[in-house]
Amino acid sequence: MSAPRPRPTPADDAPHILVVDDDRRIRDLLSRFLSEHGYRVTTAPDAARARARLANLVFDLCVLDVMMPGENGFDLAAWLRGTSSVPIVMLTARSEGADRVRGLEIGADDYVAKPFEPRELLLRLNNILRRSAPAASPSSAPEFVRFGPFVYRPERGELRQGEEIIRITDREREMLTLLASRPGETVAREELAGSGDASNERTVDVQINRLRRKIELDPANPLHLQTVRGLGYRLQVD
Repeated sequence: MSAPRPRPTPADDAPHILVVDDDRRIRDLLSRFLSEHGYRVTTAPDAARARARLANLVFDLCVLDVMMPGENGFDLAAWLRGTSSVPIVMLTARSEGADRVRGLEIGADDYVAKPFEPRELLLRLNNILRRSAPAASPSSAPEFVRFGPFVYRPERGELRQGEEIIRITDREREMLTLLASRPGETVAREELAGSGDASNERTVDVQINRLRRKIELDPANPLHLQTVRGLGYRLQVD
């Protein structure tokens, strides 16, 4: 009988993924599968132990199960989004549209329903990490754009209101960078959607509304991030 194949050791600078799921089989499956594809993986069986991991380690992405005993994944995602912009993928047996939208409104970057194909999840993680990686700004891109009391610097992905840094998610940063690269011009929903199954018009609208809550005095009547009916959105700069 052959000896079990040793688990590969990812590089020290490989992306670090936190997997939070109360199902040990899921944790073991994802830990081995993602490690085999070059990721560093840390797991936690519940929200309390996930918080302990997050207090001591830096992660590049979090995969959170929704249905867990005690604090559920939605609550953990809301807490995490209040303290960090790390990308979040919700992993759950629930596939209802309302739950999907709730996760996106909280600040999740994607939503994968169980049962899932590990390779599909891997592709989604790859896409999110590629989007969140710093990109070289074109030489023609503005150094910063100003709208109302806010200043956004695309190269840094930094949004400020005076001296205060406004916390935004990676998807919000990606969309704001695209809008800032064409100030005052209409950017189509399709361009803002990016890639992946969760990238559709409804998702873009949810994320735009979430971003408006951070930069608009009255999100229902936006002055800076305006809707161009039937086409997309534009950023009105000073």
